[in-house]
Amino acid sequence: MEAESVIKENPMGSQKISKLLFSLAVPAAIANVVNSLYNIVDQIFIGQGVGYLGNAATSIAFPLTTICMAIGLMTGLGSASNFNLELGRKNPKKAKIVAGTAASTLIICGVIIAIMVRLFLQPLMIFFGATDKILAYAMDYTSITSFGIPFLLFSTGINPLVRADGSSTYSMIAIVVGAVLNTILDPIFIFVLNMGIRGAAWATVISQIISAIILAVYIPRFKSVNFEMKDFIPRFDEIKLIVSLGFTSFVFQFSNMIIQITANNLLKTYGEMSIYGSDIPIAIGGIVAKINVIFTSVVIGIVQGSQPICGFNYGAKKYSRVRETVKLLLTTVFIISVVASVIFQVFPKEIISIFGSGNELYFEFGIKYMRIFLFFVFLNGIQISITTFFPSIGKARNGAILALSKQIIILLPLMVILPKLIGIDGIIYAAPISDFLTFILAAIFMTREMKEMPKKDFIENYL
Repeated sequence: MEAESVIKENPMGSQKISKLLFSLAVPAAIANVVNSLYNIVDQIFIGQGVGYLGNAATSIAFPLTTICMAIGLMTGLGSASNFNLELGRKNPKKAKIVAGTAASTLIICGVIIAIMVRLFLQPLMIFFGATDKILAYAMDYTSITSFGIPFLLFSTGINPLVRADGSSTYSMIAIVVGAVLNTILDPIFIFVLNMGIRGAAWATVISQIISAIILAVYIPRFKSVNFEMKDFIPRFDEIKLIVSLGFTSFVFQFSNMIIQITANNLLKTYGEMSIYGSDIPIAIGGIVAKINVIFTSVVIGIVQGSQPICGFNYGAKKYSRVRETVKLLLTTVFIISVVASVIFQVFPKEIISIFGSGNELYFEFGIKYMRIFLFFVFLNGIQISITTFFPSIGKARNGAILALSKQIIILLPLMVILPKLIGIDGIIYAAPISDFLTFILAAIFMTREMKEMPKKDFIENYL
């Protein structure tokens, strides 16, 4: 395993840490971005072929993708963190049981969610904020994409484990193949076969199945452990371990889902009171949210690349390596965040235009929404990195507090209160206020952690 090999080198090898971090982070970031492109590519082609009502429909359906990401990342990142910690503690038997339990749990959860969605499809779409004009499109799209939920969950959760095993390139390829296939099938199904929004849905499902198959094929080929069939029997003790370290990711994504549903309904309500109507704000809100997902995916991918290094070294009590990795992580993420922030502020109309055309009010609201909503992106990368870092060293509670603070404790009340004072603009301004306050809190948490972490490595590991 790559992370383990660097542990055995000279403990002062900063260049080795940099090389290892980027070798793990770049494929992880690419895989995450490509994974997020499933819905975004759909939205682009739907916007061009169906119109902004089709885009609004994908916004209504998006919370289902988010809950799948919540469960998938909780299981995947939680099991990967435990996997690395156990390997660092020289306990491969425990590591493979954790991984096997994660794989079977993902499949079971995926099947259950798919069945529930199909049973309660229309009430769900209405609950998620669908208007009368959007409902039919949303039901058509979601009724088909529900078939891909088990495969989406499996791919999302297994990917971090494949990276934790040292095969970050393989995990990236699995997701890239699916995304490329989705991009090819979308125009064929939507325009050539004239299937409209249903064609985009089928393209997504087929691509998710292919990615899941590629990742499933890797399981017997794990390098650091050899699986047995009994390892895949779900074990409650291992599930508790997985949840304990993956809970931060779950809270982050689950609270995102709550925000998405709340935002859709608030945009629907206050949009009706504005010059924009309900459908334009819902469509724009979904577009900006998915653009933000691309940025977030890059950051989380880089953090995921750092997790095997931080987790392994923290478990092995090589604290100097943890500090070096964190420093490099935050520097890299800050640079990327600044670049993204400049792009979002300078080119909002051009970015929105990619997702289809609209009238003057459509672009007026879109430009204003993107610039304000994403104003503190240059700080968000740091905050996300810190929040996701804590579970990798076994301190999931700190990460969960930060995730809850941003979305539920700060953002949600602001989204509800501010529109009562300043109308639909209050929904937009709630995001940057929450981003800034959470960044301050995350900086305090990280400063305290660095002070509490031992300054020197555990000397027995060098003997």
